Amino acid sequence: MVRILFTAVTFFFFSAFAAAQQPTREELEKQRQQLKNEIEQMEHTITDVKGRTKTTTSEWRVINNKVNLQERVIDNINRDIDLLDNNIYGIQKDIRRYDRLLDTLKQEYAKSMVYSYKNRSNYDFLSFIFSSASFNDAIKRVAYLKSYRNYREMQGENILRTQDLRKQRIEALGGVKEKKSVVLEDKSKEMDKLEKQKQEKDRILADLKKQGKQLNAQYAAKKKQLSKVSNAITAAINKARADAIAKAAREAADEKARLANAAKTNPTTTSNPRTVTATAKRPVKEQASILLNQDNASLNEKFENNRGNLPWPVQKGYILMTFGRNFLPSKAEVENPGLNIGTDIGTPVKAVFSGTVSSVVNIDEMQVVILQHGRYFTSYSNLSGVTVSRGQTVTSGQVLGKAMSNDDGIGEVDFIMSNEKSNLDPERWLRPR
Repeated sequence: MVRILFTAVTFFFFSAFAAAQQPTREELEKQRQQLKNEIEQMEHTITDVKGRTKTTTSEWRVINNKVNLQERVIDNINRDIDLLDNNIYGIQKDIRRYDRLLDTLKQEYAKSMVYSYKNRSNYDFLSFIFSSASFNDAIKRVAYLKSYRNYREMQGENILRTQDLRKQRIEALGGVKEKKSVVLEDKSKEMDKLEKQKQEKDRILADLKKQGKQLNAQYAAKKKQLSKVSNAITAAINKARADAIAKAAREAADEKARLANAAKTNPTTTSNPRTVTATAKRPVKEQASILLNQDNASLNEKFENNRGNLPWPVQKGYILMTFGRNFLPSKAEVENPGLNIGTDIGTPVKAVFSGTVSSVVNIDEMQVVILQHGRYFTSYSNLSGVTVSRGQTVTSGQVLGKAMSNDDGIGEVDFIMSNEKSNLDPERWLRPR
């Protein structure tokens, strides 16, 4: 019986260990609350945009993202329900195991009680003792009777303990079912919200389709502006490459002059002109990039090591348009070189990493700041009130300027990441929100 009880306890221990490896309900609830906070921020933005005379593309982007977030909330709730279902199944399995264990314990206890009843008289007890073959055998029989009595007591205790454990699991089952009922009610409410959001999305899309020509003109202007920003980034990278090449040439010339002076000062050590020529023409170890040197190689490595953990350029914001291919309400495709982040107008825009200001450019009515981090570049456009200048060293989190409004009248920051060859997806480098 002890072995049976030990097996049951061991099973419950390993079940609890396995459950600890899965996401907890507390973690799911925390994620769900973060998603709801983002939705509330988007609702605030939609309310501001709705006050205008016509439907805007920013409103369509925001409602799109809001629907996506709402679907993630429901997915989070479904995962929570699955977790509760697994918990309910595990508890029910425990209760059935306790039931089987109790049946076995009661049967064994009943047998021992019947045996004790049949051998209850003092005569039987004395006969059992005095029928021993020797004194030592009599002592062993007395010890056996005491052990048997202790065994019966332990059987009773095991039954009471198992009944108590079963009662606890039944109470836990009731609590979990009550939690599941609350979560199911929450899911029903969130599903209603999703349905209303989808209806609102369809309405906005229908309104935008009526503005076809005007929207095409607006996107053409935005595309032209993005092209100017891309050209500014390309120019900054080319300038950085040219400066690096010129610096390398100066260092090579200085090294050559040093060797020549050393030859004149101490001809005995450089008497063989072939040695001097070989030293001067010795190939330098090729760098991974011309933009890397002794001054920024460490910074470049730190930047790469922080991939997926870089801070966002604004403290609070939401994605208006992702990197790469995006579709407009007209089903036309737009190739976005970076990440368009919606935020409040005037929000401080901060450097995502330490670096050097490669360029500050005025494009149309906005300002663009381009930072260099070794062979990587980050660009922050649609700014006003820029507080840094070209050549300045900045630190991570330092304010570069403030977010301006876009054509739809809401705050926006266009964030672009590049190396000397191509643009990069910022969401792969920024930390998850």
